[in-house]
This record gives sequence, structure tokens and C-alpha cells, in this order.
Amino acid sequence: MHRVVGLVNPVQSTFELGCAAEVFGTERAGVPQHYEFLVCTETPGPVPTTAGYSMAVTDGLSLLASADTVLIPGWQPVDEPLSPRVSRALIRAHRRGARLVTICSGVFALARTGLLDGRTATTHWARTAKLQRDFPRVRVEPDVLYVDHGDVATSAGAGAGIDLCLHLVRRDHGDAHATLLARHMVMPPSREGGQTQYAPAPPPGDTLDGLLDWATARLGSPLTVDDLAGFLSVSPRTLARRFAGRFGTSPGQWLLARRVTAARTLLEETDLPVEAIAARVGLTSAVNLRRRFRDALGTTPAAYRRAFRTH
Repeated sequence: MHRVVGLVNPVQSTFELGCAAEVFGTERAGVPQHYEFLVCTETPGPVPTTAGYSMAVTDGLSLLASADTVLIPGWQPVDEPLSPRVSRALIRAHRRGARLVTICSGVFALARTGLLDGRTATTHWARTAKLQRDFPRVRVEPDVLYVDHGDVATSAGAGAGIDLCLHLVRRDHGDAHATLLARHMVMPPSREGGQTQYAPAPPPGDTLDGLLDWATARLGSPLTVDDLAGFLSVSPRTLARRFAGRFGTSPGQWLLARRVTAARTLLEETDLPVEAIAARVGLTSAVNLRRRFRDALGTTPAAYRRAFRTH
């Protein structure tokens, strides 16, 4: 039985801990149980949680000595120092072959051990810049759902933590078992680790005098940057400055991103063929849509549709 030990820390996120418990610790009729899920903390006793209640954790760091996987389900606040005892326990676990896994902000704790130096890692998109500033030796991947090096693995926000946990199940016990487990959890069977995180769209007020709404309503047309500039009666250079100042991108890149976003919506909500979707969002052909989709999101339209639609 593969032993997964969650290392919790006050104040512990109940959701992120729950993500791991659902994948590794919940027994389900008809699903073989390959994991034993346990929880420990540096100082056993009541551990405050983000939900406003305390949970009783009876095991200390000695439990990490028998873990096959050590999982850090968040670390709040992210500036919370890592005590020497916790750091040593994590490093010892890694040296004897345990897999170290983090969900969301848990990467900040693992980074403090030095085990991520020179390696790629990720976290929630809202904290990737801080992770890079605080740990310049870590190569932060800001857009991916998770990064798995085999011995260490990190994930983005809590939802991506479930994706990473299911990925580890797939790696440990095969696709059929992971798919069965995902079906019982009513989850998509797989989201690729390289798939892009979905950060929020620009605020509704950022419409550039109606240009964004006008362009979004005409994505199926062969719009150009000159067309966008013409709508505002400004030069393309002036338009580029306004886009850079407000969105940090170019008009052409914004337009392409809107086309890809519209394609995502159609893949999620309709049964239209990829060729028809490409034409509807102004990407002209299925080949071009697949290329743009891969560049922007790190996955294919078909894989995206399988992951985000249930039947």
C-alpha cells in the first residue's frame, strides 16, 4: 500500500487538503484502494483551518519517515518560514526516495528546502511572480497546471491540484484506474500538465471606448489591427500604446487571444466540428486553430473538449 502523508500547517486550507484526501484517501465501492492517506504536522494537536474550525492532528513529523509520497496541501501565509525541523524532515524524506508533491501555495514551503533550485515549478497564477522574486533559483512556469519531475511535483491552484493528484495515480497505476477514479469523482479524466491556467479576463470597464465589444462581436470577420485602429480613429501606433498601457499586450495578440477564448467556449458548449469553430472565430481553418490552440494553451482542441465536456 502506497502511503501518502499530508503535511499540514496552521492555518491549513481545508479545500486543498480535501483535494488530496479525495484522490488518495477516500474509499469508493468498486474502486481498488491503492493508497493509505495520513496527515501530520510539526506540533501535533489542534490545527486551525481557513474554514474557521480546528482539526485534531495526532501525528508529528516522524510519520514522514515512512511516507512514499509527502504532500504539502498549501502553505499559508506564503511568507511563513519553514522551521529547521520541517526542512530537515522533508529533505530526509526526499533523500530516501519519497516523492514530494505540493498543491498551490505549498510550493513556497518546498522551495525553502532548496530542492527546487534549478528546476521548474509552478503555483497559482496570482503568486507566480512572488515565487520567482522570492526564489530566483527556481525556474517558475507561470502558465501550466502542474510540473512533475518524478521525485518532486508542483501544481497551480487547488483545481490543478486535483489534476496533479490524478496524474500521479495514472503514473502509479495506469490510465484505466485513474479514469475510473475520476469518473467516481465526477471529474474530467485528464488535463495535461502543460495546459494553460485560466486567469481572469480584463475588467468589464476596460472597453477602450467600445472597441473590445465591437471586435468581439466580429471575430468571424477578417479583422486586422488597422481595422481596430480605424474604429477609434487613431493610428496603429497609438492603439498599440493604449493596449500596452492597459493590458500589457499588443492589439494583435489581444485579438488572437479573444479568438482562442471564443473557440474554447464553442468547444465546451457545442458539438460543432473543429473546422466550423475555426471559421466562426476567424481562425480560417482547423489546422490554424489547432496550431493557435497549442501555442496558447499547450493542448489540442480535441483534448480540451474531452476534458471540459461531460456526456
